[in-house]
Amino acid sequence: MLLGCIGDDFTGSSDLGNTLAIGGMRVVQYCGLPATDADPAVEAGIVALKSRTVAPAEAVGQSLAAADWLLAQGCRQIFFKICSTFDSRRDGNIGPVIDALMARLGASLSVVCPAFPDNGRSVYQGHLFVGDRLLSESSMRHHPLTPMSDSDIRRWLGHQSRQAVGHVAMPDVRGGADAIRAALKREATAGRPVVVVDAIANADLVEIGSAASDLLLLTGGSGLALGLPGNFGIGPATQSSNWWTGSSGPAVVLSGSCSAMTRLQVSVFANSHPAFEVVPADILSGKLVPDTVVNWFAGQTPGVAPLIYSSAEPRVVEAVQAEYGIERTALAIEAFFAALASQLAASGIERIVVAGGETSGAVVEGLGIASLEIGPQIAPGVPAVRASGRPLWLALKSGNFGDESFFEKALTTLAGGCID
Repeated sequence: MLLGCIGDDFTGSSDLGNTLAIGGMRVVQYCGLPATDADPAVEAGIVALKSRTVAPAEAVGQSLAAADWLLAQGCRQIFFKICSTFDSRRDGNIGPVIDALMARLGASLSVVCPAFPDNGRSVYQGHLFVGDRLLSESSMRHHPLTPMSDSDIRRWLGHQSRQAVGHVAMPDVRGGADAIRAALKREATAGRPVVVVDAIANADLVEIGSAASDLLLLTGGSGLALGLPGNFGIGPATQSSNWWTGSSGPAVVLSGSCSAMTRLQVSVFANSHPAFEVVPADILSGKLVPDTVVNWFAGQTPGVAPLIYSSAEPRVVEAVQAEYGIERTALAIEAFFAALASQLAASGIERIVVAGGETSGAVVEGLGIASLEIGPQIAPGVPAVRASGRPLWLALKSGNFGDESFFEKALTTLAGGCID
């Protein structure tokens, strides 16, 4: 194994796997810490954790265990995959994990760049933008678990890390890999070893990746991985036309994300498919159990993919959180979808489209999937994946990814079809 990756959620991990696979690397996504060694043919291994919203100490423990396993597989570099919208509370765990990984690796420097231009995420003057809006002015400001009220990644990370945070600005980035490398060295020499780097285009990310070829630790979104395969002498993939075999078997769409884009996707899909709304308060009160939804699903027309969703407006989510608590609400919804996915799979479901990072992690854990094979891209940042050794095909989507017709496109791709 050449490149070892640690993802703080399951959708972000498959997003990274998509980028590396397109870049030509043989990639496997492991769902949690593997119990055995990797296949020697794997060039990039991704240990997908469910650590994004856990306490810093727990995230550090999980991440160090993943790093130790990856290093034991022979990895030369560790990539800590975070969300392209830097989903992390002011007292979140990204900074502590970076600190711990740097200490474990003996790294004197780490690049931090969450930019993902293909999905409208860019970093300029150290600030993160979503499209033409500052992160703090986007819908992420109202995220139910990780509200982002500050767009300055340097300042936000400074609240979390024990180390000083530096910055490489766009003029240096546009100077190419050598200029970036010199700027990184300058920041480290000045005592700022955690360095946020600007990027507004894919070409910027390729140059950053090249400049970071000798670094032991990188932290960022999947865009930062664009230039990494080339550092190992690997070129873009040239897959044969029949490399991906999908399934046209029974399908379901599960949505637990409350992002603006997911709510639009739910609205569009529900216009032409049977839909069941999961009300969080009903789960928490015990009024709704998975069996109820499974029985509803069984009564739907065969061949049509039903939608089961808990994607409410922010004000609705906030009201439930106020009554039951943020953590209790989140855990209850995740446990519900995990149990539901397990029961649906046992009934013969073969294709599952999931919206939401936390929901995706819960579903994969509920299904007991050990690892995932990366398939074709459905949308930027979202590949089709297949459970290793099992007749299960999935799409794991971060909340704001994809366009309004994503669910339909995902079902088509999981069936082995092509999309425009």
